[in-house]
Amino acid sequence: MIKHLDHLNLTVADLDASRAWYTALFDFQPVEGGVWRGHRWAILRAGDALLCLYEHRELESPAAATCHHLSHFALRLIEPAAFLDRVASNGVEVKFGGPVRWPGSTSWYVDDPTGHEIEVVCWDGDTLSFPAA
Repeated sequence: MIKHLDHLNLTVADLDASRAWYTALFDFQPVEGGVWRGHRWAILRAGDALLCLYEHRELESPAAATCHHLSHFALRLIEPAAFLDRVASNGVEVKFGGPVRWPGSTSWYVDDPTGHEIEVVCWDGDTLSFPAA
């Protein structure tokens, strides 16, 4: 019934900084934008992945959340070397001391300018695989 996740909607502290960061690290490109209820917004696209960013400067960092919240979201890549080059050239810190190996994949974790944690995952052979249950 579901084809895939269509988009993720995030509030961000600074729309311009976030848009630049997602473009520099992941090559997301703005495809639409405007103002809604007094807040600037932008839709960014990389392949079939869409991010909707809404600027809310008045909100606290996600790390300050004391209720249920999105822990992280993940972006799948197929060229880890290109991503790691962008991480290095943009001075982005990879959390947890570097790559984390999972069954069937390797992940890197970074925080965006607002503090949203992003898992960047590369599946072995670019194929989803899970151990038999």
